Amino acid sequence: MPFQRIVMRELPDGRTCKVYPFHISLEGMESQLLCRDDSDYDHLEKSVYIAALKTNCLVIIAIAMSNHAHAAVLATDLEQAASAGELIKKRHSQYLRWKYGDLKILSRTDLSVKYLDSEWYVRNALAYIARNALDTGSRIEDYPWSGYRGMFVQGRCPAGIRKVAEMSRREREALFRTHTDLSHVPWLVNSSGQVEPASACDHAYLESAFAHDQAFFLKTIGTLNAAEMQQKLVLSGRERQTDTEMYAIISHLADKWYHKDRQSLTPEVKASLIPYLYRSYKTTVPQLARCLSMSRELVEKLIPSRRR
Repeated sequence: MPFQRIVMRELPDGRTCKVYPFHISLEGMESQLLCRDDSDYDHLEKSVYIAALKTNCLVIIAIAMSNHAHAAVLATDLEQAASAGELIKKRHSQYLRWKYGDLKILSRTDLSVKYLDSEWYVRNALAYIARNALDTGSRIEDYPWSGYRGMFVQGRCPAGIRKVAEMSRREREALFRTHTDLSHVPWLVNSSGQVEPASACDHAYLESAFAHDQAFFLKTIGTLNAAEMQQKLVLSGRERQTDTEMYAIISHLADKWYHKDRQSLTPEVKASLIPYLYRSYKTTVPQLARCLSMSRELVEKLIPSRRR
């Protein structure tokens, strides 16, 4: 069966909806590590699964690195995927503040959410996520904080695992550092307390993107232009835009997501676009106000980071 980029899936809340693929990147500064020991990596990886659960998204694959993280998710729209990214960032920031007393991690961590709008983009983004393990000197199949170990195994998990749903509430809260109800999740954890990705990721989506052929996936990783993908997925949009360029970006998003021109956007649609534009592009409140024909005061109120 040919790969379907846009698919129907049952979401965590039980509804079956059409979902779209997105890439989320969390990028720390070079001078600030997001993960300093194994427990930090574990927390960041689990934060991806919890954030997806709470925002009603599905994780395809994720990886936690020392100063950045990547995840591919299926979501009903851009706003939902962006909410998942914000929650990953918020959860791990709170954790670092608790563990290390770091109070400024939010301001030093960059978040980017990109819609994967072609089969080429999907395949290369998924391969790029797993490829990050190579930067540590590890083979991609050996890196412990990557969802790759749950791929191309037909959903099977190794022996000696436990069902999260069968744990006591106290055990779950201690293991995941959350009060979120996890009594109905299908997740499994191994003897080290790590989530088994085959139980928490939509591995079938990734596998179908590569025709269920692991060799195809590995070949894509081997031929991937990592610098190009980093520019597209992580860095693109972070250079300062002129007003003309920002007009063009807004017009493109208005057409792609809402099938309208920029001038026809309703106040409600503008309100949903502002957090994404502010987070994904190097823009300012005055520029957004000019390009969306809104007051600066209203734009400021609609940017989540400015309300914290």
